[in-house]
Amino acid sequence: GYRVSLQGNFFGCNQTYMTFPEYNPRKHIKLDPPLNIQSNATVSKCQIWWSVWNVPWYLAEILQYELQYKEYSMSWEVAMNKTLPSSLPQVEIEATELRSGIAYAARVRCKVSENENSYHSQWSEWSQTTMFQRADVPKVSEKILNIKTIQYLFIPLSFGTLLYLFWNCKLSSRTQKNSIFFECCFLTLGQKASPALTFPHQLLSLSHSIVCTMGILR
Repeated sequence: GYRVSLQGNFFGCNQTYMTFPEYNPRKHIKLDPPLNIQSNATVSKCQIWWSVWNVPWYLAEILQYELQYKEYSMSWEVAMNKTLPSSLPQVEIEATELRSGIAYAARVRCKVSENENSYHSQWSEWSQTTMFQRADVPKVSEKILNIKTIQYLFIPLSFGTLLYLFWNCKLSSRTQKNSIFFECCFLTLGQKASPALTFPHQLLSLSHSIVCTMGILR
């Protein structure tokens, strides 16, 4: 330890006063504030990091940091404080702690960890501030939503149409065994198409159109 005294001339007399009979510099440390504080905000979290200057390596490993952040328009008196459990010069803030569309300011200070017995210090001054804002969740395009909706509706409607045609065909075959299934048969080379072959071909054509349409929608 050291002995610190104060000597001066008081009222024409030289006098010495003992200020600290036992002074240990390692117990009275005040560090410089952190430097180069930066931030990066995403949809899920905000990362903040910084650096320290003029700190011996044996102290850098036992430092303790305190983060303070607030909405930019608010006072520091109502800011959120976090004492970081690690000596690493970085921290993450979860997006759930931040309001969307609001700008924030953050700063940090440091001191020797309170769990360290060999050294003792008080908090440094606050660092400069960094600004950040929570990233908004990207919105799905309305066009994509419309296409998805059409796809989901098109499938049941298409199969419903097939079932309807098949049921009508079945009823028609019961009541008119000798009649043509559909009066609107396609003409091929000037001749009337066979009724027995027309309806299956129409079903295949409709099924093919449904598959092609679904492929285009995707």
